[in-house]
Amino acid sequence: MNHFSSVAPLNAAAVLKQYGLRADKALGQNFLQDENILRKIATAAEIQNDDSVLEIGPGLGSLTRYLAVAAKQVTAVELDPDLLAPLRAVLKPYQNVTIVHGDILDLKISDLIQQENYIVAANIPYNITSAIIRHLLESELKPRRIVLTIQKEVAERICASAGDLSLLALSVQVYGKPSLISKIPANAFHPAPKVDSAILRIEIYPKPLIEKDLLNKFFKFIKAGFSQKRKTLRNSLSSGLHISTQEAEALLTSTGIDFMRRAETLSIEEWRVLISEK
Repeated sequence: MNHFSSVAPLNAAAVLKQYGLRADKALGQNFLQDENILRKIATAAEIQNDDSVLEIGPGLGSLTRYLAVAAKQVTAVELDPDLLAPLRAVLKPYQNVTIVHGDILDLKISDLIQQENYIVAANIPYNITSAIIRHLLESELKPRRIVLTIQKEVAERICASAGDLSLLALSVQVYGKPSLISKIPANAFHPAPKVDSAILRIEIYPKPLIEKDLLNKFFKFIKAGFSQKRKTLRNSLSSGLHISTQEAEALLTSTGIDFMRRAETLSIEEWRVLISEK
């Protein structure tokens, strides 16, 4: 598929040794080098040959090569200056890859990618998973699909259904449909992380499930709802929105939502009803 067979295996430990480097724990570096998993990520991205792909944290270019043989153009954003030399060497045969040195969270997506409906595929540092996802979903130029290697527990939380929703799950599901593609064993990485990993795919909706002019209010309300764990909606909304418990109770009652419920039990549709009321 997509000439993936033309991509040779890459030994991360050997490349690091060659350049006198080691994985930087502070930057959350775990280099993915299992060829089957790399193929799975590239396949899950469903890249067409006229697609632009954004990769965050290419590391040594293990995944970048699979993206490059499938896509028209790949933009790979790497934060670690020490990795630029090995990355350029590994990616030399691929003329359609642009390496950008910088922090994805400080960069404007539309400065990196000009094509609409682009795809994001990446093995990202787990400690900034939420920040990266938010940055992508809230940018003016949104991707049509995001495929990420993240901590399994976080992937499962993002994919949760109503009744067990978290702030992160709602923040993602308002923009797109997440699914867990595959679990990844720790030995697929060098060095092996201490947590289980998974491939998460998010199919972005043409429009968010909450109208654009209500999105800020939606985020304000869900943050308030989840501001006090294990509290009833009446109490958490009262505290988070700085209104009296009587006002919070009246607001919930007027929308037919039991004020004794907890935030994680509300669906996106129920949040929409709630924010449309006030």
